[in-house]
Amino acid sequence: MAKPIQQNPLGGNCPVSTTLDMIGGKYKALILWHLAGATLRFGELRGLIPRATPKMLTQQLRELEADNLVIRKVYAVVPPKVEYSLSERGASIRPILEAMYAWGADCLAQRGIQASCSMVTPEK
Repeated sequence: MAKPIQQNPLGGNCPVSTTLDMIGGKYKALILWHLAGATLRFGELRGLIPRATPKMLTQQLRELEADNLVIRKVYAVVPPKVEYSLSERGASIRPILEAMYAWGADCLAQRGIQASCSMVTPEK
């Protein structure tokens, strides 16, 4: 069940604040980007986001799951197998991530820096 949306402390319900509450964690946007078009295991996500500690990655994944952006599927096998994928709501964030990518790539280009990643999901 999704966590309740908190009212903006300044009053009213701000859509920007709501969006940032859901995807504004330290690694949430990267997790969503890597899950766009892919189902990944925890270890694969750790490899793709090496700066995230296992504890932080777990916390961010739990929050994304609580917000119904990520689906966590547990397989009853030994050793345990857990896969993460985007929910329908999570997949709907892709245009926002693409806009963030384009904006960031433009900022880098203005500084004479070439982007070191792309919006293409890596093949397994």
